[in-house]
Amino acid sequence: MPMHFNITAYRHGDGVSSFQLEADSAEAAGISTREQGFEVVSIRELGNWHLFGRRAQPFDLLLFSQELRSLLDAGLSLIESLGALARKAPAGERRQLIQALIHRLREGKAFSAVLRQSPHLFPPLYLALVAASEQTGDLAGALARFIEYRSRMDAIQKRVKAAAIYPALLLGVGSLVIVFLMTYVVPRFSRVYEEFGSELPFMSRLLLQWGALIETQGLSLLLGLAVVIGGMTIYVRRMQLSWGVLLRRMLDWKALASVRDRFHFYALARFYRTLGLLLQGGIPVVTALGMARELLDENMQITLAGALIEIRSGVALSAAMERANLAPPVASDLLRIGEKAGDMGEKMIRIADFHDEETARWADWFARLFEPLLMLVIGLFIAFIVVLLYMPIFELAGSVQ
Repeated sequence: MPMHFNITAYRHGDGVSSFQLEADSAEAAGISTREQGFEVVSIRELGNWHLFGRRAQPFDLLLFSQELRSLLDAGLSLIESLGALARKAPAGERRQLIQALIHRLREGKAFSAVLRQSPHLFPPLYLALVAASEQTGDLAGALARFIEYRSRMDAIQKRVKAAAIYPALLLGVGSLVIVFLMTYVVPRFSRVYEEFGSELPFMSRLLLQWGALIETQGLSLLLGLAVVIGGMTIYVRRMQLSWGVLLRRMLDWKALASVRDRFHFYALARFYRTLGLLLQGGIPVVTALGMARELLDENMQITLAGALIEIRSGVALSAAMERANLAPPVASDLLRIGEKAGDMGEKMIRIADFHDEETARWADWFARLFEPLLMLVIGLFIAFIVVLLYMPIFELAGSVQ
């Protein structure tokens, strides 16, 4: 089925222009645009509508970087590239932001200093890469490294989320079925079996007593549950416990040791990928370690602080990271090779690739194992409830025979 795309492209003599194109895929739209003599800046599929109109889109840093890099590669200056992006952007906050960037650049400010005035839109990593590129004059290369970094991180996150979608959906549907049985079906069976009295099996009596309680005191139980949830929410807010803190406390359980190890590897992968990106951008290793430390949890940050002290005193990076338990065997070997070859940035990217792939494979394996187990547990629980409900009928049929 043909899809509609919004194309932003550049052609010498015409400048940057935006138009719509119908094609079977984004790749086909790009080929068709290039055949017309354009250099593609960006391609976005149309049709993302909200219930009450088109959904307002937040500032897309990745798209902004891709478009800016394409225009810089086409030979435009930084101000000319930003001007082209401002002209093609729809009226709104995005255009106002780009126009503000242009105004500050014309005042003689450095691009990194201009971006630093909007920290909620441009993260420290982005600012560091732009600042380093101002020393080398290779802003397009810095943007290319950031685009590759973000694309890789987004791909890993999407792969992990995709592996978790079906188990989450299965758990949600199973929970709704169980709640329906316990709050609607069981109370009605309790009225039917009232005349049986003590002749019911023990477990059936407990289940039906629950049904009778729900039928008579359901509203009170619901209000009590709401009060408990509200109290827990207030407690969490007063204690300033974020979801990240709660997750770390859950991962401290021994039963979740395997999951904790995978989160550890995932954090290290992000850490090393960011380090590699900063080193490739010309940031000194000690400065890069300090900037990337926020990607680690509190315990790992403490060990990293000790490693930084050793590195400043002249200890090799690979040895310091290994003693701090921040370099698993593969990472330690690659760091030593990088120290000898002088390409630490590339080796850190390879360390991140290795751990990302390992995390993605573990997520796929966990999903394949967890899905049937979850389905089995939910099915057995529902079957247990149904058997307890119908057990008196089976016994009555047996006594009639």
